[in-house]
Amino acid sequence: MKNIWNPWHGCKKKSEGCENCYMYYLDRQRDRDGGDIYKVKGDFDLPMKRDRDGFYKIRSGSRIVVCATSDFFLEEADEWRGEAWEMMRQRNDVEFVLFTKRPERIRRCLPDGWRTGWENITISVTCENQRRTDERMPILIDAPVVHKEVMCTPLLSEIQMGKYLDSGEIEHVSSGGENYEGARPTRYEWHLSLYRQCSERGIPFEFFDTGAKFIKDGRMYSIPYSLRREQALKSGLVYPPIMKSKK
Repeated sequence: MKNIWNPWHGCKKKSEGCENCYMYYLDRQRDRDGGDIYKVKGDFDLPMKRDRDGFYKIRSGSRIVVCATSDFFLEEADEWRGEAWEMMRQRNDVEFVLFTKRPERIRRCLPDGWRTGWENITISVTCENQRRTDERMPILIDAPVVHKEVMCTPLLSEIQMGKYLDSGEIEHVSSGGENYEGARPTRYEWHLSLYRQCSERGIPFEFFDTGAKFIKDGRMYSIPYSLRREQALKSGLVYPPIMKSKK
């Protein structure tokens, strides 16, 4: 079972990290416009779909990424969001991770009965540089959400977020480079800095993707797509560290 649910597709570019959006690139390969936002009819009700034996296709205990090809709090999706919330409310046995670059819209888009948040909902806000970190993290920290994460992808500069991590509100931080056409380089030391800021505070961190252009020790590397995650993991910038199994 795939771990992504895209109830709607398409987005409007919001900030620097959107410049070379992978979704726009992939849509162009299909002669589509990434700015065309539409409800994905075949997958819209995915959390409620059952297999031929009557079991939910999304199994209990799953962790599902929502809106990998859009933004959950996109204004153009306001008319569909209520239905999506209702499905997530019914499937409280599944963890839904909502991605957004629009944390300023979180409060106005919350469903009835939300109160201080639902245990099965995690909101992950993108922070690609210092400007967006300072703009978005205070809003996320203040939001009535039980589980909060930060994704620094594509990481375009060094980020200092210690004062936000000290709030105790952030449960996980991840980082990665940029892929596909026009990919801008990311630097090893930027990811190392985030790793140190998180590990010093006991906050889980993962550098999960080098991106197409990766600079380390002053040298630029062009990393094949198939090796980008593997190379990122080899850096060891994961906290807590991954324990290697004994042979």
